[in-house]
Amino acid sequence: MTPLRTPDSFFANLADYPFAPNYINVDDTEGGSLRLHYVDEGPKDAPPILLMHGEPTWSYLYRKMIPGLAAAGFRVIAPDLIGFGRSDKPSERSDYTYQRHVDWLRALLDQLDLQDITLFCQDWGGLIGLRLLAEENNRFSRTVAANTMLPTGDHHPGEAFIQWQQLSQNIPTFTVGKLIAGACVKKLSAETIAAYDAPFPDETYKAGARQFPMLVPISPEDPAAVPNRRAWETLGKMQKPFLTAFSDKDPITSGGEPIFRKMIPGCADQAHTTIKDGGHFLQEDQSERLVEVILEFIAATANS
Repeated sequence: MTPLRTPDSFFANLADYPFAPNYINVDDTEGGSLRLHYVDEGPKDAPPILLMHGEPTWSYLYRKMIPGLAAAGFRVIAPDLIGFGRSDKPSERSDYTYQRHVDWLRALLDQLDLQDITLFCQDWGGLIGLRLLAEENNRFSRTVAANTMLPTGDHHPGEAFIQWQQLSQNIPTFTVGKLIAGACVKKLSAETIAAYDAPFPDETYKAGARQFPMLVPISPEDPAAVPNRRAWETLGKMQKPFLTAFSDKDPITSGGEPIFRKMIPGCADQAHTTIKDGGHFLQEDQSERLVEVILEFIAATANS
């Protein structure tokens, strides 16, 4: 495995991203290690809120949410998945598998010994985060799922996803910032688009971004189908509070929230909400509202 590492200079003076970098080392598949980056704000002894990003974003997605959550007294942790942000980027697409992403993030939970976690997950942050929720259930206290799913390959993923998967493989240049901007309701500034491009100096750094859409289970024979079905078995018995906060203008995950509410007992009697005027990357469109939703949910379930 040959990891690439984006030079620190590419992250200098990014708009609204003043956070100090933090790193852990996680195992690669050849006995070496990869450097995983995470934002860690707020009191270190406070209950953690884990903010999980997806494809092809990084912790910059949460820059407008982190300060408000930290100011409320929580420890806010926003990791960059391997292949994204300030984390190392293996250069071969075959280095990226669904299971490895789960294991790499499990290492973060273990090394920081996170307990009493409030999970907020969107896009691939849910595909990974919900697996961890099922497999490391004792570490978590509650979950907010937004524009995400935990697919097993037993159902068609929808035409919007298939179109995205095909586009991601066929475009000559994977224009990360523009792709993210196209999935937001609000118009992103040129400097924001540039910040999303910052982790990727050229196409060689984008193996993970290219491969992620191909790792979503879309057939029952997919390697991730069995562990995801096992995860659903656990989630289907889970009483811990679980809230859905999907946006109203995301064609990719539209219709996902009723599945969570039907399948997961912890969804009962929660104040599920729809985030108005939010695209797929609702953290860009409605950050203040999401902070309110998370804090209200924690307050309402503090004794659960």
